[in-house]
Amino acid sequence: MKKLWTAILCCLVLTALVPLSYGSGFLIYEHGASAMAMAGAFVALANNPSAIFHNPAGIAFLNGTQIYTGTTLITSKGSLSLPNWPDPTYKSVNQKSQWFYPSTFYISHRFGEKMAAGFGFFSPYGLGTKWPKDYPLRYISYQDDMKTFFFNPAIAFKLSENFSLGFGASYIYSTISFDLVELVNLKPLNPFLGAYDVPINLKANGDAWGFNAGALYKGENFSFGLNWRSGFKIKFEGDLTLDTANIPAVVRPLFPTEGTAATSFDFPHILGAGLAFNLTPKVLLSTDIHYVLWSSYDKYVVEVGVPGFANKEVTEDWKDSFIFRGGLEYKVNENFALRAGLLHDQSPQPVESMDPVLPDAKRWAFTGGFGYKKGYFVLDLAYQLELFSDRTSPNRNIYYLLSPKVNLVEGTYSTTAHLIGISLGFVF
Repeated sequence: MKKLWTAILCCLVLTALVPLSYGSGFLIYEHGASAMAMAGAFVALANNPSAIFHNPAGIAFLNGTQIYTGTTLITSKGSLSLPNWPDPTYKSVNQKSQWFYPSTFYISHRFGEKMAAGFGFFSPYGLGTKWPKDYPLRYISYQDDMKTFFFNPAIAFKLSENFSLGFGASYIYSTISFDLVELVNLKPLNPFLGAYDVPINLKANGDAWGFNAGALYKGENFSFGLNWRSGFKIKFEGDLTLDTANIPAVVRPLFPTEGTAATSFDFPHILGAGLAFNLTPKVLLSTDIHYVLWSSYDKYVVEVGVPGFANKEVTEDWKDSFIFRGGLEYKVNENFALRAGLLHDQSPQPVESMDPVLPDAKRWAFTGGFGYKKGYFVLDLAYQLELFSDRTSPNRNIYYLLSPKVNLVEGTYSTTAHLIGISLGFVF
């Protein structure tokens, strides 16, 4: 009996941990409203303290002491169409509405003519999803949330009047909360018993170190920049809580209500290159290309805190992907600028790996905003509309109807996201 319940707990742990890394792979690139309004095409500009994220070499060209802080409000509208599901109630399922607000703080200071230092706080990986607790794919996930917090000091040097190099190191702390339901069959214990839903919650955390570097050349009417943000590995360790209220009272004392689990995830290297041109004295064009090395996420290992149970290796096979960004800035006058941008983001996730945790797809995003500065004060506002391509997934094939050719939970995901960014700056 003890071995049976140990095996059940192990299955719960594996089911809970398998989807977690999909949420972890969700890259947030909106870490300053000025850059966001230009679709994030900021590697070659890097002209405010958010350069610590976008290209640390840029702080070498900033005068005095500058502070730049703000947040991005993010919400999405998602739905899942399940045409093969027999109950018409669940042929179309909508995500629960949520708001996320990854926030930023940057400060930079220039020492003499050649050197500058700064510090940045931001959250480039995270978000989550929330579905109805009783929908058909609750056995994969019905709610998840992940946050990462980067604490990133940086230093930059001007090697000439036009060229600088920058370097940084980040301490990274991350938390995960994850909920699903496990269907537990008790017939092996007693033929009069059936299958019962057991809700599971996993809370875990971990930390790591990462690095970043950049180069920036500023010519008379153009600039060129390079940026690298390192990959890193976080080992998540935490506690499992199992709600056994649905289990019949006669066998409930045999069922575990808690356990431990751990897994590690390889976050990708990000390489960026940018060009910016002054088309006229009032019009600036900026373009970026980013290459995200998601192929580091080819597999991960689940470590289960239950005696006698072996670790499990899971293969994923994500692909490297490109992000293309372009932005325009029009200076109405010395104090006010209008901005707009366009980006195309490829998906690294194979369709076979898609599920409701964080289903990804190719997307186009349209951005706009403005900047205002007066004396020591700076205000930047931005809006971004993200349109995801519809994408059909087998959803891990967890249900079949008689024949393996009929996948009951094969479904199509549709997603739209809205982002609003605001940043305040102070120049001393």
